[in-house]
Amino acid sequence: KMVDPTLAEMGKNLNEAMKMLEDNQRKAEEENEKKYARKDIPGPLQGSGQDMVSILQLVQNLMHGEEEEETSQSYRLQNVGEQGHMALLGHSLAAYISVLDRERLRKLTTRILSDTTLWLCRLFRYENGSAYYHEDDREGLLKICRLVIHTHYEDYTLEGFNVLYTKQPVIYISSAARTGLGQALCNQLGLPLSCMCRVPCNTMFGSQHQMDVALLDRLIKDDVESGKLPLLLVANAGTPGAGHTDKLGRLKELCEQYKMWLHVEGVNLATLALGYVSSSVLAATKCDSMTLTLGSWLGLPAVPAVTLYRHEDPSLSLAAGLTSSQPVEKLRALPLWLSLQYLGHDGIVERIKHASQLSQRLLENLKNLDFIKTSVEDELSSPVVVFKFFQEYSNRDQTSHAAQASTIQHPIISNERHIYDTFNQWLGEQLAQLVPASGVDVVELEDEGTCVRFSPLMTSAVLGTEIQDIDQLVDCLKMKIPVLTSTLQLREEFEQEVRRTVGLLYIEDLGWPGLGVVRYNYHCDGKNDDKQEKELEKINTELLKKLNELESDLTFSLGPEFGGQKNCVYIGMVTEDLDVSELVETIAATGREIEENSRLLENMTEVVRKGIQEAQLQLQKANEERLLEEGLLRQIPVVGSVLNWFSPFQASPKGRTFNLTAGSLESTESMYISKAQGTGTTPPPTPTSSLAKQRLPGQKAFKRSLRSSDGFSETSSISHCDDLDKMDQRPPTLSPGQEQGPLEMEKAEEQKEVVQANTDTEDIHSDKSPPDCTKVEDQASQR
Repeated sequence: KMVDPTLAEMGKNLNEAMKMLEDNQRKAEEENEKKYARKDIPGPLQGSGQDMVSILQLVQNLMHGEEEEETSQSYRLQNVGEQGHMALLGHSLAAYISVLDRERLRKLTTRILSDTTLWLCRLFRYENGSAYYHEDDREGLLKICRLVIHTHYEDYTLEGFNVLYTKQPVIYISSAARTGLGQALCNQLGLPLSCMCRVPCNTMFGSQHQMDVALLDRLIKDDVESGKLPLLLVANAGTPGAGHTDKLGRLKELCEQYKMWLHVEGVNLATLALGYVSSSVLAATKCDSMTLTLGSWLGLPAVPAVTLYRHEDPSLSLAAGLTSSQPVEKLRALPLWLSLQYLGHDGIVERIKHASQLSQRLLENLKNLDFIKTSVEDELSSPVVVFKFFQEYSNRDQTSHAAQASTIQHPIISNERHIYDTFNQWLGEQLAQLVPASGVDVVELEDEGTCVRFSPLMTSAVLGTEIQDIDQLVDCLKMKIPVLTSTLQLREEFEQEVRRTVGLLYIEDLGWPGLGVVRYNYHCDGKNDDKQEKELEKINTELLKKLNELESDLTFSLGPEFGGQKNCVYIGMVTEDLDVSELVETIAATGREIEENSRLLENMTEVVRKGIQEAQLQLQKANEERLLEEGLLRQIPVVGSVLNWFSPFQASPKGRTFNLTAGSLESTESMYISKAQGTGTTPPPTPTSSLAKQRLPGQKAFKRSLRSSDGFSETSSISHCDDLDKMDQRPPTLSPGQEQGPLEMEKAEEQKEVVQANTDTEDIHSDKSPPDCTKVEDQASQR
């Protein structure tokens, strides 16, 4: 077939450009050269211009210059695929087609627009509909609101907002709708916020994420009685948070009763393309308009959103901006027109079906997990799965909590919900980090609190999520549940231990996902607040450093970067084998040691200064006494040397030692005597805690033995240690002919040491040869 050479060249250039932009395997030396290249610095345009390769290389540097590790953005770019290339080719073709002559451009745009609209209406079961293609997904609803205003206010085109004074229009949206949707509509339409009415969701019956139809009926009646005009109702087929669908059938009847326009949006509208559709979603085909976001559902980049609507008056549609007489604006549908043809009907249905299978796979696995609570609308077919970690109260706490259930704002209940929100926030972040291909995120719901959401229709086509990613997600969740339960159970024990320990202060931080927060309380009288605050910061910082040096599985930190308490030690998630008492005891002991060292260093300057002055006085006095003992003649240089040679003067050395701990001067006479006699005292061993002595070889700090597991190995190891202790305490066994007892052997050894010490002393104080001690040693050994 003959192909336009320009189109062929355009497709070739696009493929080469995408290949260059997606090529992240660059050499290290090229990266260093281009990282600080002058051409990356903004400057004036080059006079001669640049070629396409240089420009694409600059774009590549801007896209990947400072993001070398695999981030979510680079991962999304690598999964664009060929269907994404078709969408990108559509933007290039739109620019090329726009230069055609007017008649040819009109025929081409009309064909593209009609084909795309027909395909979408058949695919999503929306008969006799028109389509509006827009970049912002809220723009379609905005145009629909203008269409409804033009329909109900005939003179709006001539008089504008003046016609709204007679009957104020009212737009109804659900309280579960997107945040800021009502305010954005009022700002774009030029309406006051009083024209927006938020309809609460169910509180007693039905889903708590569905619009309360009975309450909506009463609100509409009140507005009609007050002279207002009910204009439009925005319903959800898949709320942004939990993915629940409103009762569209009853809402459509209510809108027909009050002549209102019903607009539906939500992720569940994608299931209209499947063979089996739930009745709640199928009712959306009877609505007046709906918005489809095909880009996220099918993984197509830079394709517009589509709003399908039914209206008989084309002039009002033109006035509202839903249609345009400019052929260039009709080219918005070109990327979608190319992508739909590339995927085909089966490819589109297969992608949506695959996303639904992923959610069902996850939901089936979550049913078998303890401490996991799901919130789905339909367990048989729910495109969105929302779950959270939740631990039921124990039997002894059920009565007290049941009595408190009547008071919603009870501090205990609110604290527990805050803690669960914090733990689920941590759980969602961990799962998203461990399995990035799953696309899970954290969502805040009004009733359930913080939950983890899995919406494959919005993420799977872009991230390339597969069944094995869901299995990996479930495995990671199974690993995190015991950590969450253990930490939640040990939080109260940790708080009690800290409050009972002197010197430690428990800091209650409900927003910290971990065991708790503790501060070593430093009290120093006579210091101002600023100095005491600095000392407190210094001690707790050093305490954190010491704790991190220990060989343990715990994480100690300064807490979150924003909103955390100052001068505290934050302890992260823990396991069930944590010994809380040992942990608190170690923190307190380490804090006291740091405080003592800090006080010692603080007083060191003054103590050393006074000690030096006292030492100088005592040394001066000792020199005067030495002069009196030696006499005047010994001080004369020549005479003194001769006199010392004929008659040596025996003077005992008198030195001074400075004890830093006691801050006092001590004589060195005892040191010389102990060194001469060789009977110096052995320094006491470094004290260790009893808990550290009981730790088995290879066991990390703050671990306790579990009774439920490894019982045989623990029993055998403990009994082996007991046997070793008994062997050490057992008296030595004597031979049958030996009559010596342990006491006699000790006396003989002591006598031998005394004799040896006397001999060493004589060697020091005299030049005589030491006497022969062989006979004495033999006698001692015979005794």
